[in-house]
Amino acid sequence: MSKLNLLTKFILLLIVLLTISFGAHLFVMSAKGLPLFENLIVRSYVVNGILAVIIYGLLYRFREKFKNQIGFLFMGGSFIKFIFFFLLFYPTYKSDGEMSSPEFAAFFVPYAIALFLETYFTSKMLKSLEESNKK
Repeated sequence: MSKLNLLTKFILLLIVLLTISFGAHLFVMSAKGLPLFENLIVRSYVVNGILAVIIYGLLYRFREKFKNQIGFLFMGGSFIKFIFFFLLFYPTYKSDGEMSSPEFAAFFVPYAIALFLETYFTSKMLKSLEESNKK
């Protein structure tokens, strides 16, 4: 896997981790006797995965041109994720007046995994840029 560029590694690892997490999430829901595919769980995993790929892909694509603004662009990506949350998930989650733990977990688990990977790979990308500038 060392011959692959950072973007390809990011996408592959994101798919693997979100798939494993989705399976584990469904297992826990099943073990607790909760409905498996409620709370927009599939939409949440898909939307968080797609947004993570788009955001990191854009950061990677423009890493040289905007290397001094990567942190601000990263935060902008997080802002976009919040917009998507409030447009696609929040109305359904709050329709009964409160957000339940399964609803929160359905969104937050894939969000946290994607955010962790984005942060880790953005850090690696910045380190790589720094090392290439020293040469």
